[in-house]
Amino acid sequence: MREGAAMTVSFEYAGATVEIVEAGTILAAARVNPVELLRRAAFPPPVRRVELTVSSADTPAGPVHVFAAEIGTTTGDIPDKERIRAVVLGNDPVGTLLAKRIAAGDPIATRIVDGVGTVAVAAYRKLGLDRPTERESQTAVLADAAAGLQAAVTHEAGGSVVRLRAEVPRDEVTPEHLTAMVRLVLQAVTELLPPSTQPLAGRRYLVTRENIPTVVTTTQEVTLDQVGGLADVVAQLRQIAVSFRHPEAMARWGARRPQGILMYGPPGTGKTMLSRALANEIGADFREIRTPEILDKWLGGSERNIKQIFRDARRYRVPTLLLFDEFDSIISYAGAGGDAASQAINAVAGIFKQEMNDLIEANPAVIVVATTNFPHRVDDSLIRSGRFDVKISVPKPDEAGRAEIFRKMIAQLAAAHEEPGFTMFAGDLDLGELGRLSHGMTGADIKEALRRVQLAKAMQDARTGGMVDPISQRDLTASVRDLLGQR
Repeated sequence: MREGAAMTVSFEYAGATVEIVEAGTILAAARVNPVELLRRAAFPPPVRRVELTVSSADTPAGPVHVFAAEIGTTTGDIPDKERIRAVVLGNDPVGTLLAKRIAAGDPIATRIVDGVGTVAVAAYRKLGLDRPTERESQTAVLADAAAGLQAAVTHEAGGSVVRLRAEVPRDEVTPEHLTAMVRLVLQAVTELLPPSTQPLAGRRYLVTRENIPTVVTTTQEVTLDQVGGLADVVAQLRQIAVSFRHPEAMARWGARRPQGILMYGPPGTGKTMLSRALANEIGADFREIRTPEILDKWLGGSERNIKQIFRDARRYRVPTLLLFDEFDSIISYAGAGGDAASQAINAVAGIFKQEMNDLIEANPAVIVVATTNFPHRVDDSLIRSGRFDVKISVPKPDEAGRAEIFRKMIAQLAAAHEEPGFTMFAGDLDLGELGRLSHGMTGADIKEALRRVQLAKAMQDARTGGMVDPISQRDLTASVRDLLGQR
């Protein structure tokens, strides 16, 4: 078993290589929403699917992490076409002759046997043989002694579905419990496979919050691992996530984790995306507060709105990241002007200061992030330390950063769309050259350049019926230059 820089635990099981990425983050995320794992992993027949879900639940004994797995096989109560044919044909000479004719593609023999099979299925259902009885359900226990994890195993529906379930008190759960559950699931899978010393030989299973194959992520799903060109910013956010995920360490040393984070920089540099990635890294709910939710044309309305937002925040029972996007538009130029509009803004800013003063003591599960393109428009007293302890500049990426953004975006697109017989990108792309040519572009600009090339290729595909070359260096270069020329 090994741990790498990306907090990956790797081990071998039944000939397969298993990697668990960011087990701590998976467990943290499961506090908020169920996390699905292994959903698209491929296993040898008769295993058709394996689903492993980690979630949180409240029980009379206290909150727990729930590990639940479901394994589906091709054996079931209702016979499929091949099984019905086997029953109808039998082993007699006539059955053998019909089987040979079906194998040779004889349509008449096929219709005869399948017609009889249809009648057999109807009789099968009429007799109630498609409904499992209580005697068909069997329960057992699989255990991992090293982690102290026990999973109840239920075999249902004539063996076509196997379920595993284990619970661990939330305060006691560790990444070792997740690793143990993965082992138990693989043990249950191998027991369903034909006897072999290494039934999963040559296979690789990646246990991560990102489904396999990796899909194109939106800012709703983005993780810090997928952020390119902002290594220093990502490193700072990872440190914040660690402090948030380990309150026991903070308490032991009397340390106070950051309560507020201000991210500022030019438009399109990814401040909102980074906020969502931080929420995912922590395993927190994400709540975005926009200007219309606060500012109200009626006297006193804006003040009531901001108070209600913080009142709700104090009541959140799960980790939550509260994002005030375009912060300056909500409380800009605090203290400036004497007209009614300025007074209303000043009132909102004043209440915001008061609410931030004791938020972390009232609910340490909440962290506030504010983003702005114009930091000079925000009053210094509003974002002083104690309210916003961390201030992060999010700059435009440099040449190396832009090349890294191209690399990650292209890799995500290829993983999501390429399949046997279809190659999306040419193999000789010069990412360094693309980084040099895209001088001054942001991550949002690079995403737009790729979108334009994708659209052009899709339109060409629609016109020619698929006779389209992969996206080339020339295609990307032209798109970058075209986008820069429009500025």
